[in-house]
Amino acid sequence: MSYFKLSLKPGIDKQNTEYGAEGGWIDCDNVRFRYALPEKVGGWTEFEDLTTGGTFLIGMPSDSHTWNDLNGAPYLAIGTEKKLYVNYGGVYYDISPERATQAGVQFITFTAGPSVKVQDSSHGAVVGDFVTLSNVGFVAGSAGIDPTVLSGEFEITGVSSTDAYTILTTGSASATTTVAKGSATAVYQINVGSNLNYQDFGWGTGAWGDEEWGVPRTAGTTGVNLESRVWQFDNFGEDLLCQLSNGPIFRWDTSEGFSGNRAVEVSAAPTASTFSLVSTPDRHLVMLGTEATIRDSSTQDPMFVRFSNQEDITTFAETATNTAGGQRLTDGNRIISGIRSRGQILIFTDTSLHGMQFIGPPFTFGFQQLGANCGCVGPHAAIDVNGLAFWMGKEAFYVYDGTVKKLPCTVQDYVFDDINLLNAFKFHVGLNSQFNEITWWYTSSSVDFVDRHVVYNYLENVWSIGSSMPRTSWTDIGAYNKPIATEFFPNSSATYTVSTINGLSNGRFLVYNHEDGTEANGSPIATSLQSGYFDIGDGDEMMFMSRFVPDFKDQSGNVQVNLFLREYPEASATNSSLDPYIVTPDTTKIDTRARGRQISVKIQSSSAESTWRYGTLRVDVKPDGKR
Repeated sequence: MSYFKLSLKPGIDKQNTEYGAEGGWIDCDNVRFRYALPEKVGGWTEFEDLTTGGTFLIGMPSDSHTWNDLNGAPYLAIGTEKKLYVNYGGVYYDISPERATQAGVQFITFTAGPSVKVQDSSHGAVVGDFVTLSNVGFVAGSAGIDPTVLSGEFEITGVSSTDAYTILTTGSASATTTVAKGSATAVYQINVGSNLNYQDFGWGTGAWGDEEWGVPRTAGTTGVNLESRVWQFDNFGEDLLCQLSNGPIFRWDTSEGFSGNRAVEVSAAPTASTFSLVSTPDRHLVMLGTEATIRDSSTQDPMFVRFSNQEDITTFAETATNTAGGQRLTDGNRIISGIRSRGQILIFTDTSLHGMQFIGPPFTFGFQQLGANCGCVGPHAAIDVNGLAFWMGKEAFYVYDGTVKKLPCTVQDYVFDDINLLNAFKFHVGLNSQFNEITWWYTSSSVDFVDRHVVYNYLENVWSIGSSMPRTSWTDIGAYNKPIATEFFPNSSATYTVSTINGLSNGRFLVYNHEDGTEANGSPIATSLQSGYFDIGDGDEMMFMSRFVPDFKDQSGNVQVNLFLREYPEASATNSSLDPYIVTPDTTKIDTRARGRQISVKIQSSSAESTWRYGTLRVDVKPDGKR
């Protein structure tokens, strides 16, 4: 009997072959590496609404943000393609901006069901918009429907013309009206966006005369990218700034409370910008990819940077007596993102990195290009960690520590050979400072919503991957003592409990506290971890494993071990005849019957409230003949 230690280096290696990764790990899910050892990730629980015991919310979140007011009270903001929310004291509030109020709208009813047509000249609404109807006035039954079901908030289900749209009520008309009747006041929220991304090569795209009239453009012709809605948040003091990508910026005044307090467009600010943030310590509002002519969205320049007067986010017009101004960048087609970093703002284009540094009057800010051929893939794909900037490009990961460098990545091909860059505006990066982890969530090929993530431990320089914890936004500990993340359920029609909205389409999300317990919101977390294939010597001989001694720390619940056997690297793997092997917290050794030229160990767990940290497996192997 001869035991030897199966010591494996930390991190997942997907760049090598499964045999070439001998001495390491080749796959995992819901596993992290800490102090060079793998362990099960922490659990998550619902971020509770104290009035309802938790709730589903509307839409697909694109960003979340936490902060404290001047009294130290914590807030959470979340933006989706349909709504803006704030959570305070465990209660969610809808702060979605309103764009118009119209009195005197009228109704047409149909006997076929709960559909009602609303007549409003030049309403400006699109399907999916939200409208609140009040002051409904007509005699009950005169329009074939009880007027009480026409009061409240509705999601618009159809738009028949610029002067009419359809809503779904909780009632049912008893008669058809061909002439609009009644009267009500309609309050419209800003037009909703999309949670899908498209690239259009249809009629009308490309240059005039490119191809024959009356046929769609062929693949490869320059088309139009239709991007999902993205929100991005920052603070000006205790107030929340909400930037709508390629749209206006809104401000939510924390001191105004919650009753009727919604986000309001910042007056005199540009109406179309890609990204925005407040500079520090000088406190200018910096607009990226914004308008050459202020308040004229037709002049939006994707490479133009504009900044407000110091301490004044409503003054952008440059004068001799203020510090407002602007600058157009070169080397790039469009600005994608920006972050505050050590002593400067880093601006990411699709191809380059630029620095923006406060230098004072008369120029206010100085600009310099810091890197080329290092573009950022999406508005939420870059992050600063203690003065180091990390970001995801279209083909690699990057770090800026004074110079731009590609991050050596042992899972690079796995990520970038199976990625849907059309959905890059949905990609999101999050920092988990408790475990020194940066995580990028992204979509794999031919998938519409986030389904994978890749994790980089920046202190230990190791990578891991996962595919069963999709998150569309993440905030690190700060205002709250747990990381907060969101999960989107595109087909969910779960009850929405913040307020009653009639005619809601599918698409809900939940908010979670992470690193909280050991369960996935009350269900077991399925984990897996597989080693590369190892052999005796250079694999000249077959080997027989007769037993192994497990080595787990802080184990609770059972862990399953499988042994995969091969004769050659390209051969199909088979299982040991006694698989699976169940390791309990009291297991001292496991007897096996495993014969092969190469052996891989896979560790899995799915029991309730389980935890484990893997140490060093000791295995009893010896040369064996082939039979």
